[in-house]
Amino acid sequence: MSVSVALFVGLMMTRAFKPLKLPSVTAYLIAGILIGPYCIGRLGISGLGFPDHNAVEALGLISKVALGFIAFSIGNEFRVEELKQTGKQALIIGIVQALVAALMVDVALYIVHLIMPDKLSVSQAITLGAIATATAPAATLMVVRQYKAKGPLTDLLLPIVALDDAVGLIVFAVSFGIAKSVIVGAVDYVSIIINPLLEILCSLALGAFMGWVLTQLEKMFNSNTNRLNMTITFVFLTVALSMIEFHIGPVHIAFSSLLVCMMLGTVFCNICPLSHDLMEKSDKWTSPLFALFFVISGAELELGVFADWAIVVIGIVYILFRCLGKYYGAFISAKATKCSPEIQKYLGVTLFPQAGVALGMCAIVAAEPVFGTAGNLVRNITLFAVLIYELVGPLMTRQALLSAGDIKPMSEEVKNRRQHKLNEKAKQSIQ
Repeated sequence: MSVSVALFVGLMMTRAFKPLKLPSVTAYLIAGILIGPYCIGRLGISGLGFPDHNAVEALGLISKVALGFIAFSIGNEFRVEELKQTGKQALIIGIVQALVAALMVDVALYIVHLIMPDKLSVSQAITLGAIATATAPAATLMVVRQYKAKGPLTDLLLPIVALDDAVGLIVFAVSFGIAKSVIVGAVDYVSIIINPLLEILCSLALGAFMGWVLTQLEKMFNSNTNRLNMTITFVFLTVALSMIEFHIGPVHIAFSSLLVCMMLGTVFCNICPLSHDLMEKSDKWTSPLFALFFVISGAELELGVFADWAIVVIGIVYILFRCLGKYYGAFISAKATKCSPEIQKYLGVTLFPQAGVALGMCAIVAAEPVFGTAGNLVRNITLFAVLIYELVGPLMTRQALLSAGDIKPMSEEVKNRRQHKLNEKAKQSIQ
């Protein structure tokens, strides 16, 4: 009941927001807020909404699987023939924009610490700076798909969003390790250097292996339906395997489900000759899954963070300086790599959305015993920022892609043709 209501309300909200020309992602998020714990969920009617965050978390498996398919789809953008043209630019811009965002947020929040030392510590400022590196691949991919964006900016954007996850993991691990060292007064080189590098290498290795196995198994089937079923099975399996984690002495072995599934998609699309058709069919199959993912994401948004003025002030500083860092980091590196003026001007704006990866990072901080209650502040500020980014970010991404010419406005001829077809169908149904 919860799933059907969530999908229904999400779809109806896309119709309600159509006159405003808002992206479907924004409509789904608002639908999630409406049926979440702060609106309809307060009525406490089972199935009609989510009465509390535990009810939302009960559907967490859907979110994990959806993120796996999103990462799998983004892995499709790493085709070797295309990377030969944009690979170097994507690598440089992906690293620079993330580091500039982290640096600008660190500096801005350190100044806030000097002004309000009782509200924000140095460790919290460093950690938030690291979280600023993360970008939301899900929202970006959905906007690109909805408007069928195609062009130089889109070709560069999707690989950068994918690379952003790897860069963010490294920056977060190093910064979080430094933040803990500031608190306890001792440096832990294993958690700062070894663990994040192992997580990235293990994730890429697992994804590559699963991609190779998937390609070999696809050869056993002649039916595209069975091949699609095998592809979907492997994304589920890969997400499940990426949840495994264990310790070998002081070393923590873990996987990033986003990186694992991206690598699965990358290897699959480069070595399987049928990958183009299967990716297209997979994208159609996952459409309702993605819609449900964003409705659930909207229900997860914590509106209670607005109650604390300190969180609002620090959150506004975080949002503004992260946006400045993303924009100017992308602008400077795009100019240095000789990208077109349109890419230089609009690429940074498309990197504003932030959600899943950032929420995962702040959850790690909140669960860290060394941080104690200080981790809750980091979590609440991140939640506040995600709330703003998720509602405004997709709209800004759409506008940037439109201004860059990657989204083509529907011509009057196409509109008239579509309306004519609708009228003909209406006449036939009446007859």
